[in-house]
Amino acid sequence: MFDQLFCRPSTRAEHASAPFAEERSRYLEHCTERGDSCWTMLSKAHDLLWFSLQLNGRIDLNLSIEQVRALILDGADREDVRGPRLALSSTRDRLVGHACAWLRYLGSLRDSIELIPFGSRLDEYCNWALHERGLTVASVDRFRRSIKYFLRWFAPFDRPLDSVDVNDVDAYLAVGNVRGWARVTQCNVVYALRAFFRYGAEQGWCSPRLATAIRGPRIYALERLPAGPRWSDVQRLLTGLQTSRAIDIRDRAILMLFAIYGFRASEVATLCLDDIDWGHDRLRIARAKRREAQIYPLLPSVGKALIEYLHSVRKATSHREVFLTVVSPYRPLSCGGLYDIVSSRLKALNVQCVHRGPHCLRHACATRLIAEGVSLKEIGDHLGHRSTSSTRVYAKVDLPGLREVAAFDLGELS
Repeated sequence: MFDQLFCRPSTRAEHASAPFAEERSRYLEHCTERGDSCWTMLSKAHDLLWFSLQLNGRIDLNLSIEQVRALILDGADREDVRGPRLALSSTRDRLVGHACAWLRYLGSLRDSIELIPFGSRLDEYCNWALHERGLTVASVDRFRRSIKYFLRWFAPFDRPLDSVDVNDVDAYLAVGNVRGWARVTQCNVVYALRAFFRYGAEQGWCSPRLATAIRGPRIYALERLPAGPRWSDVQRLLTGLQTSRAIDIRDRAILMLFAIYGFRASEVATLCLDDIDWGHDRLRIARAKRREAQIYPLLPSVGKALIEYLHSVRKATSHREVFLTVVSPYRPLSCGGLYDIVSSRLKALNVQCVHRGPHCLRHACATRLIAEGVSLKEIGDHLGHRSTSSTRVYAKVDLPGLREVAAFDLGELS
């Protein structure tokens, strides 16, 4: 592999004589086959050469991410003029990424063990919530994260878990308030802790009165208007992506699904090739909250955007998800990646909006349907709401309808 990358015999010999040459060559060949660019291959080859020299005669490559970072930081103390510029954090991050990807390909990267106080209780609850109570993976992960942070805060007090009382929870929420937690964030933490300690009471390892005593700030129903951009801004967003750039072609298809159909980020991230029925012009969406599939007509404009992306941009991989990264390694876009796409596009157009993630385009979709006179029931069905209470908030943004109510002539009763 080094013969294909480098022209100079001395450079080839340098790479071939360094430690773990066969492992590095095999990985670089794998990167070439999956479509890495020439520049990326050269960068990886040089970084892995430098990293292999930092291993100091190790005979195995079983390393954790923390050990990889430590080796790279140690290399900064004896930085070579010919080596990478380790004073830059971006260079260190790149080296960590390349080294970990290499070790992961070889099966040598050890998973870091996250030490969580009272972790066995947390694992027990999460397993029950997922398999017995039937919560989604996303909900369990969110609850786990909130509970984990509380347990880490509580651990330094050196008290058993069954000694937690409502004053401890109140003190923890006070710390969050100082850190700037919004009321909704505090309520989410309260919901997670209440569920955790309710389960603990059923298992007998905490007081049965604790869960009912935990209280968070009051959240009023329908207290906020949905925060979405104006439809004219959405049109401007989509029009600006009518280019031949690969990333614009992909992002245009993604944004159309958000804005026209009002899909959630998780629903677009998990959309698979098999979910597009080209013969009948239909989309099959696995609804995140309804836990069932919903069929939508595939609009011609959206179908055209998807076809252009699939034919000219998307690489042929083993992944069945529709939307992948545009650079190697080609992998499905995460919900965080979709958020970054929407946020960066709206910021570039200076669109004034409280939130700039995919959900704001969902709000824009609902607001547009309200303006067109679509009923709340139809909007709820379109958005995949489980109950009408989720759709009711959009009645507050139906300003023409509210004006008609305000202008209603009471006749003789006035």
